Amino acid sequence: MDSRRAVELVWHAWAAERGLDPAPFLKVAHGRRISETIRLVRPDLDAKAEAAALDAMEETETGGLAPFPGAADLLARLSDAQHAVVTSGSPAVATLRLRTSGLPIPRTFVTSADVARGKPEPEPYLLAAGRLGLAPADCVVIEDSPPGVAAGKAAGMRVIAVLTTHAPEQLGAADARVAALARLRVDTAGAAAITVSW
Repeated sequence: MDSRRAVELVWHAWAAERGLDPAPFLKVAHGRRISETIRLVRPDLDAKAEAAALDAMEETETGGLAPFPGAADLLARLSDAQHAVVTSGSPAVATLRLRTSGLPIPRTFVTSADVARGKPEPEPYLLAAGRLGLAPADCVVIEDSPPGVAAGKAAGMRVIAVLTTHAPEQLGAADARVAALARLRVDTAGAAAITVSW
């Protein structure tokens, strides 16, 4: 789903309360766990305490949340055994965003609470593959952020970058780039495997 506006609203409100400039945080926040964003930008802050404060704000912020065109159709073509959601958000935040966007809660759902090291590390995607019972090489990651693309590649997976939040050159490490999620086609007819094209 498109959570850019909600993310920006929360970071702006949090920064204003502390007399901070939100711009450096927002430059690297998309696709990254809150605690890791804080450590990256302001290692002098108490990342655990500030992440808790930001999480609490994100757990109620629904401004601007909407599914990307094509998201519901794509998910409808996949069984529970064929897909996972891997997010840098907390369980409560990710669930709120999916519900607000009208998208289903997946059976395989990896959030920030499930991993010790989030994107761009491969741990979140490797955990999802393991829960799906798939080898990393048999997985395709759909991502829209540089940390997410890096995580998918580091996990040994093929990565399709969707150009919704970042410029094409920022997602150059992906195996393919598409302008919009609605451009992806998934064929599951008559086979255990799926084919993704655009």
